[in-house]
Amino acid sequence: MTTLVFLHAHPDDEALLTAGTMARAAAEGHRVVLAVATDGSAGLTSADYRDDLADVRARELQRSAEILGTARLETWGYADSGIGGDQPGGFATGDLEAQVARLVDLIESERADVLVGYDSSGGYGHPDHLRVHEVGREAAAQVRAHRALRHFEATLPREPIARAVRTAASVRLTPPGFDPAEFDRAWTPGRDITHRVDVRPYAEAKRASMAAHASQAAADDSTRTLAVLTRLPGPAYRLLLGTEFYVAVP
Repeated sequence: MTTLVFLHAHPDDEALLTAGTMARAAAEGHRVVLAVATDGSAGLTSADYRDDLADVRARELQRSAEILGTARLETWGYADSGIGGDQPGGFATGDLEAQVARLVDLIESERADVLVGYDSSGGYGHPDHLRVHEVGREAAAQVRAHRALRHFEATLPREPIARAVRTAASVRLTPPGFDPAEFDRAWTPGRDITHRVDVRPYAEAKRASMAAHASQAAADDSTRTLAVLTRLPGPAYRLLLGTEFYVAVP
């Protein structure tokens, strides 16, 4: 049995980026451990959820973890830093040394074989995602100083996403002031992706994990990505989301 530790920034990140891998690993008899750094309280949502969003997202995360067969869920309780990284108590501006120590403790208490963090761009550049990258790199280095640990960073191929964003902007599906050029630097170039995991047999578990995060599919004045993805027909869902992408850290 292999033990895998996944570090994510916000509730629902696990659903979008690694849910299929987590469900597959659990189904194959491996131990899956999920750590989520923030409460997601700065997430966009509708008025129906806004008043107690952190509590709502905690319950949604618990449900997602159960769906995916997670053996242990650890929530770190930092505030969601927000896209500007300026929320008080936010993960992105927290004590880096303490955050690294917490992850090292988790890895060692589980005798984990694999750590999964985020790529160097932090996906689309959210400050909390960038901090996950930093924490993962430093924690892995500390553990690797005395024993073996495989380290991967969850990502997406940059090129098709950049093209899709430019297309959306051209037909005015993006918010006013949005610069699609930002996505020219997001995620990871396809040539640098080292592992592609086939999760098509676990597509329904991944979809259910996404659906558990109902607050992140709700909005009063815009269409949320999560809402669109969870409504895709089965064949389209498996085509678009049936592969998960990673970079192995040497």
